[in-house]
Amino acid sequence: MNENSSFLVLFLAPVKEYLADDQVSEILINGPSQIYIERNGKLEETPARFANEAQLKAAAVNIAKSVDRQLDEMHPDLDARLPDGSRVHATIPPISRCGTILSIRKFKKEMLTIDRLEQFGSIPHEGVLLLNAIVKLRKNTIVSGGTSSGKTSVLNALSGLIPENDRILVLEDASELQLQQKHCVYFETRKPDKNGQGEFSIRDLVIASLRLRPDRLVIGEIRGGEALDLLQAMNTGHSGSMSTIHANSPLDALSRMETCAILSGANLPLTAIRMQVASAINCVVHTMRLPDGSRKIVEIAEVLPLENGEYRLRSLMRWETRSVAPDGTVTGGFLLGECPTFRDDAELLHLELPEYR
Repeated sequence: MNENSSFLVLFLAPVKEYLADDQVSEILINGPSQIYIERNGKLEETPARFANEAQLKAAAVNIAKSVDRQLDEMHPDLDARLPDGSRVHATIPPISRCGTILSIRKFKKEMLTIDRLEQFGSIPHEGVLLLNAIVKLRKNTIVSGGTSSGKTSVLNALSGLIPENDRILVLEDASELQLQQKHCVYFETRKPDKNGQGEFSIRDLVIASLRLRPDRLVIGEIRGGEALDLLQAMNTGHSGSMSTIHANSPLDALSRMETCAILSGANLPLTAIRMQVASAINCVVHTMRLPDGSRKIVEIAEVLPLENGEYRLRSLMRWETRSVAPDGTVTGGFLLGECPTFRDDAELLHLELPEYR
């Protein structure tokens, strides 16, 4: 943690070494006597312990106070961002049965770029060319994947391909994105106060942001009714926008967007919502954490028009796992799929694409 949040280390002294370890991405505290960390993509149990439940709960309560939030029996759940950008989620009894639960997702100091993803083997050079063309051609893009699959990191890297002269509005529940462009305006949701007032949701932010002349919207994650507002924004001139969503495949990502749009409460027929999804979203970038802990972009897919009311996708590139060793080591490779429909547009802008057969 940096100087602004170093005082929080006092509350979290038993896990101080893991807070300082750049290879540790998450710290998972399941009560005072069971602490896990995620290091290099793999979970491992640690010998660290809090003295007792009172010490751990005091740490969680003090963290809540440091961000002007409450954590008590009336408010037993905390989702907050620390001054250094790390995300903390805390739950206390009676909601949790084994004492105070604390999850710390650490803030990455190093800026992750598409080139770095290529160096890590998360994507091949052909994938880099595809993603560069997708962003430069202002294709609306959803990054999908499971929990801890690297969605936010990939969204960060994708945003680095946005031209400098674009005005970018970044909307998040808890600020994690670190865009490299100068003209970025950041917004963060606000939770309701102790009286249940003053909440400002992602959906409120999306609606408000459309009055602020964005060239592109970058939304940290789609979880609910804000999906419909984003789809409408994408369909009315805000091309090149990006977000993430939890999903198990690119096709599942479209279905999840559809479900979230329904949660908006708008009285629209399913066919109308599907048409909005299919016309608004141009590409899906799917991420996955493999058994060996590595994270990869396992598929880049283009969204095609509906056919008989059903979603259609064109796989442009995908990862194929060929074997998994007993220790979890994965071997495989990236394969090019079908040629994108936007190849002619890419040629007009002199954007290089992979050599499709």
